[in-house]
Amino acid sequence: MSYFAAAVVRDESGWTAAEVNLRGAVDVDGVADRLRDVDPGADLSLLFVEAEDEYLVILRLDEGEDLRVFGSDSAYAEETQLGALLVGDLKASVTGLDETEEPRAAGGDPESEQPAADPEADPVGDADLLADLGVSGTKLVALCGHEGMLPADVTTEACMVLGCADEVEELREV
Repeated sequence: MSYFAAAVVRDESGWTAAEVNLRGAVDVDGVADRLRDVDPGADLSLLFVEAEDEYLVILRLDEGEDLRVFGSDSAYAEETQLGALLVGDLKASVTGLDETEEPRAAGGDPESEQPAADPEADPVGDADLLADLGVSGTKLVALCGHEGMLPADVTTEACMVLGCADEVEELREV
């Protein structure tokens, strides 16, 4: 299964990005170690893992600690070894969602109708891991379930809000 793993790290000088090789990782803590290695002194480290145009996993470390993980669909754990490694230990449903927030379409236009999330998808982990950065858990889950949105599109939308979209797009062009 092919994947793209983009680490974005923030320190006092801003965002930087690097591609991360996950081959040979034996558990999610090993993946977190590879994320830490991108910039051991980073205030915030995020890893966006896009697999087979179907699945997205986001890992977050604050000051190299407190690993938080979100997966767009628990089926990823059942279908691949990498998926099992990244989201296999997560609970069957997302945590931290604010039920009162209304999801919006990917373009952010409040007048746009948001299609229902994919009924087959089962997001897992901490959906609110980007909430303090401007992407609520409800919005993240809605983006992942939005018909026609690929994992790369979700990553781009989130990174636009975070202010690191250009850095990730440069990685894609390499």
